[in-house]
Amino acid sequence: MTETPHVRQYDESVGLPFDPLKLCVFATIAAIAALTGPIAVLVFALVAIGGYRRARAAGLLRSRCKLGDTRLVLTYLVVLAVVAAAAIPFWVWGVVNIVGGWFS
Repeated sequence: MTETPHVRQYDESVGLPFDPLKLCVFATIAAIAALTGPIAVLVFALVAIGGYRRARAAGLLRSRCKLGDTRLVLTYLVVLAVVAAAAIPFWVWGVVNIVGGWFS
């Protein structure tokens, strides 16, 4: 079995520095959303709805989300998913018009 390389290497004389991994994750999610528009919003909302439903069924009543109550979070996510689903045809129409303009 091979040894895996060390992750998060740092200068021990300085101490453990802040790792901005979350910022990289947020930038990646933003890039995916920018490229795929409401499709990405719908997918992320559906994944979050599934996660919050399971968490609520397991007994979570309050979330660290700013909305707090998991019922409010679920309502927000459902509204977000519905709006994203309604926006998909308009987004596709826009993409088709833009790409079609390249070939005309």
